[in-house]
Amino acid sequence: MGIELLVEMAAEGFPGRPIVGRRSDGLTPERLRAWAGRGAELVRASGADSVVYIAGNGPEFTCALFTAAYAGVPLIPLNYRLGAEQLESLLDRHRSAYVIVDRGAVAPAVTVPEGSVTVQDWWEAVRAPRRADEAAPEPVVVDDSAPAVYIYTSGTTSAPKGVVLRHTNLTSYVMGTTEFASAEGSDAALMSVPPYHIAAVANVLTNLYTGRRLLSLERFDAVEWLATVREESVTSAFVVPTMLARIVSSPGDKALPSLRGVSYGGAPMPSSVISQALELWPTVDFVNAYGLTETSSTVALLGPEDHRAAVRSGDPDVRARLSSVGRPLPGIELEIRGEDGEVLEAGQVGRIHLTGAQVSGEYAGSGRATDERSYFDTRDLGYLDAEGYLFILGRADDTIIRGAENIAPAEIEDVLVSHPAVSDVAVVGLPDEEWGQRIVAVATRDPRADPVDPAELKAYVAARLRSSKTPDEIEFWEELPRTETGKLVRRVVTAKLVERTEAGAS
Repeated sequence: MGIELLVEMAAEGFPGRPIVGRRSDGLTPERLRAWAGRGAELVRASGADSVVYIAGNGPEFTCALFTAAYAGVPLIPLNYRLGAEQLESLLDRHRSAYVIVDRGAVAPAVTVPEGSVTVQDWWEAVRAPRRADEAAPEPVVVDDSAPAVYIYTSGTTSAPKGVVLRHTNLTSYVMGTTEFASAEGSDAALMSVPPYHIAAVANVLTNLYTGRRLLSLERFDAVEWLATVREESVTSAFVVPTMLARIVSSPGDKALPSLRGVSYGGAPMPSSVISQALELWPTVDFVNAYGLTETSSTVALLGPEDHRAAVRSGDPDVRARLSSVGRPLPGIELEIRGEDGEVLEAGQVGRIHLTGAQVSGEYAGSGRATDERSYFDTRDLGYLDAEGYLFILGRADDTIIRGAENIAPAEIEDVLVSHPAVSDVAVVGLPDEEWGQRIVAVATRDPRADPVDPAELKAYVAARLRSSKTPDEIEFWEELPRTETGKLVRRVVTAKLVERTEAGAS
């Protein structure tokens, strides 16, 4: 059995409880099972080898995920915000797919494959009542080792790669981290990430399994987020750091009596933002979740008590854990390895390697990228403290090498963003004849604070880090390039700076 088992369990355990959508007309597990089964018949009748989904979040996405599972084929959610050339290139890799598309969401220039169905027509078809003379669908036995989902990485450092997540990876994650039917009937979760992100898939599966109603915002807006939490009595939510920053600084009403938990992840969280959120909602349980697409979502957690202990503590080592991602989940084995593959001790910086049943580490067309012990190289730099808390220092590919010293941009970014006049920052290395690379920081100003000049920011960094980590240059932009889920597209920052440097030299 695969992830469709989660639907079967929910339909037997709490059949009439709304589990997707608003309280007034939410989708129940019984309906989900019937409509996904109907969708699977359409997919099988088409002879497709996969289901490509190019539309927004909500009940349609949940149904498409399990439609593919019941049909015994993988779901492939694609980024509908891509330009025509990028999206058509991905579609070309899946020529035999059953394509569901929201034509109003994709760029007008996008040519969708012939035979594609609009999300509106598909949604109407799966909800159509079955005729009295229509035979019941044949049950499909899903091989749990078969692919369940392909998710294309965001391509922030390279071209997008299709990550293969098998049924066993996803079910291992869900059953290893959550308890079946553990939510109350009144519990509701709010998600604000698009369906082509691993967090969207993980939230659908875990909330269905626990019996918690799941809502989604198609386009994040801080005021709308706050209003939805109040109107729908949301008890838990998942956000990325940029979203939380906008929420806590929003002019909207921040009184949220129903909210009990907030999990965040996807990018580094500035300590100033999480500290403000903890002060704003002292009774809310905050969880920092670290994971990758290749690991079926979360592999390490900084729990609610860890957050509170860090804020209360006078011990600098304990307070520093507010910037960590916590400790590995049960079932996850983690090693920090050096350049020669040796396992490093606490406090030593190296590459993070992971293994466990939920870890896929597999890419379409190239197979598994794991070693002989099934460990996956995340390509993230980090270290463990003496108590096993994991600290992330950014991508290994982003490391700046200045005068033979390896410098993690994240370390400098954490200091700069803690300045009250800085709202966002990116640090990159540019070619330098003397040092190999020079450190350049690009920041955005916080309009609520007094202006600050580059010299003052350099002094601010120098007072907290050694001089070799102080940026050689600091400049201000109106906005930094980030994905919808808050990840910094560092290569765009570097390319823009290099282009301008070359133009000035010429």
